Amino acid sequence: MKKKWLIIIGVIALVGALAIGVTIVFRTNDKKSSELQTAQVVRRDIGSTVLSTGIIKPMVGAEVKVGSRISGVVKRLRANIGDIVKAGQLIAELDDAELQARLNQNLAAVAKAQADLTFARTIFERTKSLRQKELVSAQDADQAETSLKSAEAQLKQAEANLEYAKVQVSYTAIYAPISGVIASVSTQEGETVSASLAAPTFVSIIDLRRLEVQVYVDETDIGKIKVGQQTSFTVDTYSDTDFKGKVTAIYPKAIIQDNVVNYIVTAQITDSQGKLLRPEMTTNVTIFLETRKNVLAVPTSAITRDRGDRYVTVMEGEKRIQRKVKTGWRDNGFTEIISGLNEGETILVASTNQENIL
Repeated sequence: MKKKWLIIIGVIALVGALAIGVTIVFRTNDKKSSELQTAQVVRRDIGSTVLSTGIIKPMVGAEVKVGSRISGVVKRLRANIGDIVKAGQLIAELDDAELQARLNQNLAAVAKAQADLTFARTIFERTKSLRQKELVSAQDADQAETSLKSAEAQLKQAEANLEYAKVQVSYTAIYAPISGVIASVSTQEGETVSASLAAPTFVSIIDLRRLEVQVYVDETDIGKIKVGQQTSFTVDTYSDTDFKGKVTAIYPKAIIQDNVVNYIVTAQITDSQGKLLRPEMTTNVTIFLETRKNVLAVPTSAITRDRGDRYVTVMEGEKRIQRKVKTGWRDNGFTEIISGLNEGETILVASTNQENIL
């Protein structure tokens, strides 16, 4: 009886061991099958991009500081922050009482000069006639001619003074030089402004239709950037909107911040998607470089790196052969293969390789 029980216990133990062994084998195979994947070396178009940050700025001439060319008291200010103005619109007026008085004085001076000229011309004509009859001396004739020339010069001077006075009066009315939005107001009604050294600023106007993006590109990427390349960018306030742009200029001088060398690349905004963009908004910019057509490419996750070299595991039947490759551009999870692989070859794409991606 005892021997029978020993046999039964032995059989149960053997069956249990076999079950555990089979389970381990299947789990190992499942793990390997889940970690190991293959892919084909194929041809596709590969594009490359440069990712950078930037800031929205007004274009040259899109932001204007409007000031006064003369000194005076601000009689009326017709602009507030946020107002939309058109080019030629009156935005401020200075007290013109003193300048109007000077203008009236010059008007009177011109009238007097005209009368003096008329009198001098009459004397000259009369003296000239008498001189022909030798009724007056040559000296009297010369004197009459000199008086006429002097009267003509005085009239010209008076007219010049009058034009100057008119210009000064015109400066008391200040107009918007461009269309845009009032961005700042730096004076108030009743204040006295002085234009002795520089024109005092009344308001700043920004044309929000003429904005651009200043992109800070790292020195390692600046050699890839060319005028005319297409860009897209996002701003925090419209995080779900991609705005379009085009590279218009590359600054030759670098900006060094925290020992990092960047170059400013300006991009014109070609499509604002109907949104209102404002200066000083920060941007995340993608600059699209050229596209390489019909090149060999593999999933980027298939590439491993060892001591600076890149490798891909090629499947030849049941064998796995590690092959050194030379890589090019990357785009949307694929990497260009310049040399080391042939089209149609099967390669290994392992999830564990994700940590060794280029």
